[in-house]
Amino acid sequence: MIALNAPAKINLYLHVGRVRTDGLHDLASLFVFAEQGDVIRAEPAQTLSLNVTGPFAGALKDLPPGKNLVLKAATLLADQRGVSKGAAITLEKNLPIASGIGGGSADAAAALRALVSLWRIDISDAALAALAFSLGADIPACLMRAPVNVSGAGEILSRGPVLPPLWICLANPRIDMPTGPIFRAFDKKISVTEKLTCAAFRAPTYAMLQRSMGQTRNDLEPFAIERAPVIGEVIEALAAMPGALAARMSGSGATCFALFASSQAAQRAAIKAGARGWWSMASPLSVR
Repeated sequence: MIALNAPAKINLYLHVGRVRTDGLHDLASLFVFAEQGDVIRAEPAQTLSLNVTGPFAGALKDLPPGKNLVLKAATLLADQRGVSKGAAITLEKNLPIASGIGGGSADAAAALRALVSLWRIDISDAALAALAFSLGADIPACLMRAPVNVSGAGEILSRGPVLPPLWICLANPRIDMPTGPIFRAFDKKISVTEKLTCAAFRAPTYAMLQRSMGQTRNDLEPFAIERAPVIGEVIEALAAMPGALAARMSGSGATCFALFASSQAAQRAAIKAGARGWWSMASPLSVR
């Protein structure tokens, strides 16, 4: 059996640009990954199957198999590489659904990596990334599981900056935030014509990290707050936690985060956030 983490994805910043001819948005972002998240397990079987467990399994129970990114990724990989074997896949769903931390994308990326190993497929990183992008814009970056600069619509990747040791507190007010309406609200109010490039995000020290966070933003944050004002409350609460270096919303929401220099501070913040009825998690970041 192959078992892999599908870590939570966090956008330290997210700058959104114009709509491309393929219908996707230009963007510039820095993805980082928690060391915790969902878990994918795959073992040999005659056919492809998926079993979902974990605290957020119920949110996926009515999802048709053809809509599940994990099964879509497995089917596409098998079809493109001529694999006739099956696999029994288990997804342990620990992250909230539609929450801006790449749960489905990270799950699909982990499934691809697990099945490449299980089926002993010889495939280059570039070919696997291209296959991943055909499934979803965030999936190629989620294959890397380390700080990565992301541009284009998600297909242009480069190594992210050096970061100091960091811990993160994630908090979600237990609301779904579908991506489509947030991008449509952005498009209705914001007109971007120039092509985006990734920010000069230099952060080898905590002071430089705070400066870089202050010079960047999440362009979708105000539109998510307009739809669900509680997101603003979560950001304010996290920013006020002792030791918080910066706080922001990730992706299109509704999960927000604060960065910390110590595990104790991040864990205390998660406990306080949980006491307010929010889903919360503290984890080290994978900074290398």
